[in-house]
Amino acid sequence: MADMACYHRPDACTLQALKDMANTLRIHSITATTEAGSGHPTSCCSAAEIMSVLFFHNMKLKVQEPRNPNNDRFVLSKGHAAPILYAVWAELGFLCVGQLTTLRKMDSLLEGHPVPKLEFVDVATGSLGQGLGAAAGMAYTGKHFDKASYRVYCLLGDGESSEGSVWEAMAFASHYKLDNLMAILDVNRLGQSDPAPLQHKIEVYRKRCEAFGWHTEVVDGHSVEELCKAFWQAGMINGKPTMIIAKTFKGKGIEGIEDKENWHGKAIPKDEVEAVINSIQALITNEKKLAPGQPTEDAPPVCLQNIKLSAPPAYKHLEKVATRKAYGTALAKLGHDNKNVIALDCDVKNSTFSDVFKKAHPKRFIECFIAEQNMVSVAVGCCTRDRTVAFASTFSTFFCRAFDQLRMAAISESNINLVGSHCGISIGEFNLNISKLIPNSRGTFLCRSLRSSSSPGYGFAEVHQRLCKWPYFPCEYMEP
Repeated sequence: MADMACYHRPDACTLQALKDMANTLRIHSITATTEAGSGHPTSCCSAAEIMSVLFFHNMKLKVQEPRNPNNDRFVLSKGHAAPILYAVWAELGFLCVGQLTTLRKMDSLLEGHPVPKLEFVDVATGSLGQGLGAAAGMAYTGKHFDKASYRVYCLLGDGESSEGSVWEAMAFASHYKLDNLMAILDVNRLGQSDPAPLQHKIEVYRKRCEAFGWHTEVVDGHSVEELCKAFWQAGMINGKPTMIIAKTFKGKGIEGIEDKENWHGKAIPKDEVEAVINSIQALITNEKKLAPGQPTEDAPPVCLQNIKLSAPPAYKHLEKVATRKAYGTALAKLGHDNKNVIALDCDVKNSTFSDVFKKAHPKRFIECFIAEQNMVSVAVGCCTRDRTVAFASTFSTFFCRAFDQLRMAAISESNINLVGSHCGISIGEFNLNISKLIPNSRGTFLCRSLRSSSSPGYGFAEVHQRLCKWPYFPCEYMEP
């Protein structure tokens, strides 16, 4: 544990400015959602102090370059609170405050949930339970590939902690000692239709997080002073990721709505919003302007151009080679001349033959164990800001478990490459499909799984080596 005697409490003026910023973010969120006639203002209001302290006191950013590789990363796993994220970037000066009232309009960039067409969004979120896995992939990349100073922050809602994918990500992060990863759990007690199962049983959350190997801090999520101290403490921890458990109240600051059920996803009515805003505005007393600190510029340059095989396939005519083995051989070869190619697998690497890549490039192989949903999310995180080219492999049928992660990867416009082996109905007949799951993608499918219930394996070994060229050649459909 760090020596708390080294902690320097922010001065009273700064603390008041952080409180004022939190209330300003509340006002923006309420105004935008009321104008839109829909959205989640109460979910935004519970996170206002968290977002204020995180962006205006703790994170290191080049504001006008949101995707600068040296910047700290932020993932809003509770993506329905997007209006407060937009409010943050308006207050930082990247967006115009006037843009906030275009929320959810057809011609607006500000959708109801964050998407990467906004430069300050790395991954699409809103399908709950997926943000932490992507954040873990970013943190793994920062620690093991970039070896850089940037940190990764992820804000989760308490309701989404019921998703198993959250705990897959927590196990992954603690196993790999991702001490550059900080998650904040916004425990505002209320879900959409009912209270969350643990409501405000904060000690239960603490014990669960600690059991998963995380350093854990419990704070009053509406105390900027406690949040400042907790973020500082998290930055001093070595060898563990940190979870900050913030006790909050849904709709904080909205009289008559705070901590009340049946207000999830509902905008404040237009005939009531002025009084609500005036009551919050009256709490703002400080004119001090806040800005994030500058990042350390130590992320290495990365170029993903001209990624290709170092040599063409060397198979003989009519030579029989298992397609999965050809995949492993090709991927290892691709990695020889391209240091940003990485591979991930779910404990079946000796069947998918991704172990060929691991033997050749052990520091660029990520074992995700039997957690397919998390593997996909981690791969998406690794690929953000064009830091890596990721190939994630497992048995084809297991990708079905990760369908929604694949869907969100597509919305995130991710460049992940997914490789599924054993995609026939019989485990005795080996075949392999590979596809690049992004919108309008191109890829090759080596089975008839869309047209019949089974498919025999065929020796398309040379084709699989060709698949690892960059970019992919146009889509082909191959039949026996």
